[in-house]
Amino acid sequence: MASKSTRRNFLIASVAVASGVVGCKTLQENSSTNAAPPKIIPEKVLGKTGVKVPIFGLGGAGQTPLSHKGQEKEAIALIERSLQLGIRYFDTAASYGPSEDYLGKVLPSQRSSLFLASKTDKRDRDGAWRELERSLKRLKTDYLDLWQMHHVSFAEDLETIFSASGAAKAMEEAKEQKIIRFTGITGHHEPDVIAEGLRRYSFDTTLIPVNAADKFHPRPFLPVVLPVAQQKNVGVIAMKVPAYGRLFKPGGLDGMEQAMGYSLSQPGVHCCIIAAENIKQLEENTNVARAFKQLDAKELATIEQKTAKVWQDGTFFRVWT
Repeated sequence: MASKSTRRNFLIASVAVASGVVGCKTLQENSSTNAAPPKIIPEKVLGKTGVKVPIFGLGGAGQTPLSHKGQEKEAIALIERSLQLGIRYFDTAASYGPSEDYLGKVLPSQRSSLFLASKTDKRDRDGAWRELERSLKRLKTDYLDLWQMHHVSFAEDLETIFSASGAAKAMEEAKEQKIIRFTGITGHHEPDVIAEGLRRYSFDTTLIPVNAADKFHPRPFLPVVLPVAQQKNVGVIAMKVPAYGRLFKPGGLDGMEQAMGYSLSQPGVHCCIIAAENIKQLEENTNVARAFKQLDAKELATIEQKTAKVWQDGTFFRVWT
């Protein structure tokens, strides 16, 4: 292994700084208009990171141009519009197709004002390091705000990650070298595994499913993971908020106001990430986030009950590993 300083210098030298012109140009054009500035997205402190982040960030996978080849034009337009709307939290992963590449074409010029998160699904130290280096090159940055262990699903994953040659070693080394600021663990399969991961390691954040259908699943995430996260002041990021829109099917929720409102009103949840299929959907989701108001227990119970008949479809992703 190269020395710490050599490795960091190599990564910094590998970043093509000039690639961020697209996003910069768009923001300058937008700021030159006489339009009134939009209402800002509310922010919360992301647990023990101490960093204030918007309660709504852009997801880089799923039903979005960001994760599909051949949709660079649409992806760049979506990322540019996100910046114009005041979105500062961007979530991606090494395994999300061209997502990191697309983000790397727009975000570098605004890097200092953004919270950029990526992930690795490698469980060993060397494999995780290789993915981190590739992520940085694709994103054209010399650091990540948050680097996460991706879709941790089984107890065996934890054993490998925390072994002498496990991926946790890469996290510790990268954090010591200031290549990453914070560490996280993500998963949507087994809540017990995520909770145990939080007990065994001082992760800064966790990314878990938080939606109204979770209550009816035989192994719900919220009552298992949230108490551990709150005890350790871990930042909780909600995903699968509308369950790819399946919560909006007949007999389900009325719209994103209920889906996002439910997730963000859970005690200990700090923000959510949601992908967008197009700019119109992105703008609608942003408007919902701007208007967010904490829901009370009665309102939350009403929303939960609306998913009682669609919960299986609304938690279909739980079988993914």
